[in-house]
Order: sequence, then C-alpha cells, then structure tokens
Amino acid sequence: MGIGVLGLIPVSSPDSLKKVLQTLSGKWGDVVEDLERIQVKPMKGAMTNQVFMVNWPTKDNHFHHRKLLVRVYGDGVDLFFDRKDEIRTFEIVSRYGHGPRLLGRFAGGRIEEFIHARTLSTVDLRDQQLSALVAAKLREFHGIKVPGDGNVLLWDRMRNWLGQAKSLCTPEDSADFGLDNIEAEINLLEHELQYEYKQQEIGFCHNDLQYGNIMIDEDTNSITIIDYEYASYNPVAYDIANHFCEMAANYHSDTPHILDYSLYPGEEERRRFIHNYLRSSGEDPREEDIKQLLEDAEKYTLASHLFWGLWGIISGHVNKIIFDYAEYSRQRFKQYRL
Repeated sequence: MGIGVLGLIPVSSPDSLKKVLQTLSGKWGDVVEDLERIQVKPMKGAMTNQVFMVNWPTKDNHFHHRKLLVRVYGDGVDLFFDRKDEIRTFEIVSRYGHGPRLLGRFAGGRIEEFIHARTLSTVDLRDQQLSALVAAKLREFHGIKVPGDGNVLLWDRMRNWLGQAKSLCTPEDSADFGLDNIEAEINLLEHELQYEYKQQEIGFCHNDLQYGNIMIDEDTNSITIIDYEYASYNPVAYDIANHFCEMAANYHSDTPHILDYSLYPGEEERRRFIHNYLRSSGEDPREEDIKQLLEDAEKYTLASHLFWGLWGIISGHVNKIIFDYAEYSRQRFKQYRL
C-alpha cells in the first residue's frame, strides 16, 4: 500500500472521513464503491487529535477487512508544533523501526498503519515487567538520529507557549495562572538544570510518554511508542521525569483532568526504572550513574509541570475536545509551586 496524499478536504464526521478514505483508496488498489462497507470507530483517550479505527474492506476478499488508524488533527495544534516537522519526524522514526507506517495524508490529518497491539493502561505503568520493557524501549528511542542541529528545544518551546498563553488569556486569567512570573521561572530552571549540568545526555526525546502512547504486543512482549507530535532533542532526564509525572494521570476515568500525585512513583520505583533504562544498553550501570540520572530526573519534573501547564492553557482556548484543560493546568502549576 503506497502513500496517498490529498489536498484540502475537510473531515468533521465519520461520514466525511469515509469519503476521504474512498478518494485515497484508488492509490491503494482497494477502491470501495459502497461507503457503508467502511467501518469507522472513534477511539477514546486522545487529548489533541481525534483518532479513529477503520475497518477497510480489501479488493481481493469481500469479507476480509484490514485495519487502519486515522488521525484527524485537533484545532489549534499549529500553536504547539509545526505539522510538517511532525510528519518528517514520523517518517524518520518509522524508518528506525518504531511505530506505525504512514499510509496517507490529507489536509486535516493522516492515515497510519494499525498496530495490532494493546495500548497500556495507567495501571500497567506500575507493573515491574512492563515498566522494564518501557524503560528499554525509551532508551532505544533516545538513540534515534534526526537530521538537524540536535539542540535542546525544551526552553524555547516553553517561552513560545508562554507568549501564546498570555495572548489568549484575559488579564484576570493570566493573574490566576501566575503567568507574569513564569518567564523568570523558565530562565531559572534553564540555568540550574541545563547550564550547571554540562555532562547531561541529550537524546531524541518523545516528551509525552503517557500510558496512551505506549503499546505492547502481548504475543512477543514487544513495546511500541507512538505519537511523536512533541518529540524533539532534549535532556533524556527530562523525558524520564515526564514519564514519572504521567503516572499520576488516568485519562480514561470519569474525571480525566484530575491528577493523583499520591501515585507518583517512589524512589525505589524510579530507581528501578532508571536501572533498567541504563542496563538496556548492554552493561550493568554504575551506581553513580543511576544516582545522577535519578537526581536529574527529579529536578526535571519541575520543567514538566510548567510545560504541560502552559499546554493546558492554550488547549483550553483552541481545542474542542471535552476536557477541563484549565483545571489540569492549575494542578500542574500547583505541583510546580509545592
């Protein structure tokens, strides 16, 4: 199946999505005349995009379907990242053997290979065996080489998002979130975390390693990391810290915006993850290396809270997904200020 590309075709419902798929199908050799044969099922848990699983009837067998995944981009995502860069990253990561293949593109989204694997749950992150597999896969992901200067993006991205958040907020909301103080906080964190730790390892980071972006093939015990919209070069300690912070979240609960920081992993659990992360390179890690990465990751949780706090403010103004972004941001900022 080759890659199909379409121009400006709006997708606002499963029916309009079917028409897009029908148009693209000519490039795949599986033209479907009857749109009712295309089955579209919305998938839950996405916070930026709309995601659909599609059962696609093949040309060879009237009764056989192949599965595809269609991602319809959320409103306002261009405020967070450049979509062309994200597609380029998607293709590079795919060439490294990570994640699904890109099958098609249209103006409002893309079509991906459907991975026959189970998405992890928030509970799965606490399973020692699964956590070890995730740690090893994250180490592998950090070794991906993406063309470019390889500079850390974290701080400039937060400054950009701060400007976006200020432009969207009323003066009252800006004061409520404490936005006037955040630029100084970003500068302080950058100085203390980046410039005082010259030996930090920089890698290609996922930057959003929550449970919904991790899949496991239970037949082979292989882990797949998906969704690279926020991926960039950053300190690997930041990526690990962000993963630890995500253990407080359950985006499939009745209150998906509520974070339970009593679930934040304790030192023993964090140490075990970092040990497995370092050991996956093939050698037993030195105690001093484990300790240093453990300390660095704990400090980078502060950057994670600011990062996603700003993301929540912007998302609340531009995203139509039902989610209490403002309250999510308040919780992130509160945790930062503890």
